[in-house]
Amino acid sequence: MTATVRTAITDADYEAWRAVRIAVLPYERCPTVAELRERDRPGRLMLLAEADGHVVGSGLADRSGDGERASLTPRVHPEFRRRGVGTSLLRALADHAVAQGYDAAGTGVDDDGSRLFAERFGFVETDRQVEQVRQLGDEPWPAAPTEYRIVSVADRPELWPAAYHQVALPTLPDMDLPVPLRVSPTDWETEWINDPAAMFVAVAGDTVIGVAGLLLDTDRPERAEVAYTAVRREWRGKSVAATLKRTSMAWAADHGITEIYTWTQRGNDAMRRLNEHLGFSYGIVSITLRAPLPLAGLGPQQ
Repeated sequence: MTATVRTAITDADYEAWRAVRIAVLPYERCPTVAELRERDRPGRLMLLAEADGHVVGSGLADRSGDGERASLTPRVHPEFRRRGVGTSLLRALADHAVAQGYDAAGTGVDDDGSRLFAERFGFVETDRQVEQVRQLGDEPWPAAPTEYRIVSVADRPELWPAAYHQVALPTLPDMDLPVPLRVSPTDWETEWINDPAAMFVAVAGDTVIGVAGLLLDTDRPERAEVAYTAVRREWRGKSVAATLKRTSMAWAADHGITEIYTWTQRGNDAMRRLNEHLGFSYGIVSITLRAPLPLAGLGPQQ
């Protein structure tokens, strides 16, 4: 199959890009067009692959969460795989990353076929995340704590930027990752929250001591992704995270959400145990891979 690869520009292009992602990853929330537009920045590239008048694949090249490498994500609609579309997308993404000055790239895969495809071009595994899923029913609201208060960001919007400085920056280095994430204030405002009513913070005095909540899914409103959950070190072991999560689960049940899911890194045993305690079960495994740039085995387009 001969596919034409081009840049996604219009809102219609972004919707077509979303359609491919939803077809490839139906179990994950996909950002809306508005959210994708908010994430546009210099160096970020979104691609579409077209054949015979149909969009058959999509691609994304961006900086990685740690800022030290490129993140390359070629996706091909399941009906059009093994026809060279993925290779064409990966070539365009990798060339873009090299032009941006990157000497390494990362990607993520959730199935054996995608893993084998990535390994052909020199990608090797560096980390794993496991999905944990919770079906919701009649979820009781937790008892009000006495040492701190739980409030929604919708009620106290000024607490979200405060949470960036008081919770995110101190706790992100605790994540079990090869290189710590680098999250800017803009990232925190645009990528780590999408509905303030579904995000909760724990406050002791004038200090935000914990965050947890949900990222809502407009394509599948019955499902939601668990957002970043973290508690300041001096408040750990006092059920702050559990109370925050139970609050978000009760809110979700009251708003018609019947399933929530999250991803936890290999080595994050404390969060996995908390999720197990809250009734989460295990789902699929996602593998993170890295490779040097330029990619091995990826010659020029013929």
